[in-house]
Amino acid sequence: MHRPLLPALLDPPPREALRIAGRRLAYPELRDAAVRLAGEIAGHERVAVWAEPKLETAVAVAASLVSGVAAVPLNPKAGERELEHVVADSAPAVVLCARGIALPEALASLPRLTVDPSRRSDQPLPAEPDGEAPALVVYTSGTTGPPKGVVLPRRALASNLDALYEVWQWTAADVLVHGLPLFHVHGLVLGTIGPLRLGGRVVHVGRFSPDAVATELSKGGTMLFGVPTMYRRLADAAERDGVIASALRTARLLVSGSAALPAREHERVERLTGQLVVERYGLTETLMNCSVRAWEERRPGFVGRPLPGVEIRLVEEDGGVVDQPGQIGEVQVRGPNVFLGYLNMPAATSEVFRDGWFATGDIAAFAEDGYVRIVGRKSTDLIKTGGYKVGAGEVENALLEHAGVAEAAVTGEADDDLGERIVAWVVPAEGSAPGEQELADHVARLLAPHKRPRAVHLVAALPRNEMGKVQKARLQA
Repeated sequence: MHRPLLPALLDPPPREALRIAGRRLAYPELRDAAVRLAGEIAGHERVAVWAEPKLETAVAVAASLVSGVAAVPLNPKAGERELEHVVADSAPAVVLCARGIALPEALASLPRLTVDPSRRSDQPLPAEPDGEAPALVVYTSGTTGPPKGVVLPRRALASNLDALYEVWQWTAADVLVHGLPLFHVHGLVLGTIGPLRLGGRVVHVGRFSPDAVATELSKGGTMLFGVPTMYRRLADAAERDGVIASALRTARLLVSGSAALPAREHERVERLTGQLVVERYGLTETLMNCSVRAWEERRPGFVGRPLPGVEIRLVEEDGGVVDQPGQIGEVQVRGPNVFLGYLNMPAATSEVFRDGWFATGDIAAFAEDGYVRIVGRKSTDLIKTGGYKVGAGEVENALLEHAGVAEAAVTGEADDDLGERIVAWVVPAEGSAPGEQELADHVARLLAPHKRPRAVHLVAALPRNEMGKVQKARLQA
């Protein structure tokens, strides 16, 4: 018999499992609500879940995992066209949602099943499905075309979470606090299924705010998951309010992911709270690949070493494997954490696998000690200028060290002479208006002359998605 994906539901402990926006469920209640709903969806191939930050979302996903039916989390902020594509592509049998939710027109053709956490059953749990059975179909952001459905098997979730328990020394005694979306692997797999598989506790604040996070940490929260935008807001708030700084100081572990945390924010959080943030690196297709261990050095700009069971190699454009520290190459991943493929897209799936290795499209370098530094995306962040290869992330970090820069993004632009030229998009710090030459000279001084921006655009804000990642395709002068 396979070990259950949610073993805590076999013999549920009499303690709180989750609290979302103030509403609570204990493990026995979660188990009985999930079993009841699992009986209603049993036999379907896939169900959609309207993934609001509510108890109903957690119950719906737990029910799908218990029943062996793959869940398709839907982003409540997605546009009509995107939702239409996801529904047509994944063909869910029903959409699971809370009572009284006004669903968009794109979901009108789907039968609706109301999730009620108070409706429960004490029937036994169904038999555990095979580890290769799909657990989730999570849609990518679709920055280079329609979103693709990433089919994540149960063994990917189980193996990846077990590896994170080891490297973060994460136990059932931990209380995880976060305010992440529940339609993405960060907030759903790590932030919700993670504590529930372990028999621990998750507190979701509903809508993220520094005050809400600080309140829960001060009540006994031991871990915080967030993205760089959240940590920047927390640092801003901690500078104004010592209570927030004190609450952050009590956490056992602060973890940041989904995008790189600038060195400046690392330093601000450490100065204000004494805490060094742990960074990790993952993708929808692979879940987590690397992380800084809880007991090892936390180094700004680095995402630690590969997780137990996960293999990583860096590959050059000609297919050769990078063997020199500091040399950049495309990240390729192999291990039980890797997805099954893109739903209904065998050609796209074949394109990203190389002899059993998943080609991520990310570019990175290894340090001497095996720590990984992510440089950026191969498609948008590897700039070939004047015969050199420049990673956008390195230039962005240099720009952020300038006192007049609040946020920065770097792209490549076609250039007749250089092939590509480096272009910087800068949100000025309050009261500042740094000049183009000033910023170019700043980068050239910190890095090298060929890495300086050839054009600088001052903008009011950088376009970002729900996870805080800059959407470079939307940058316009």
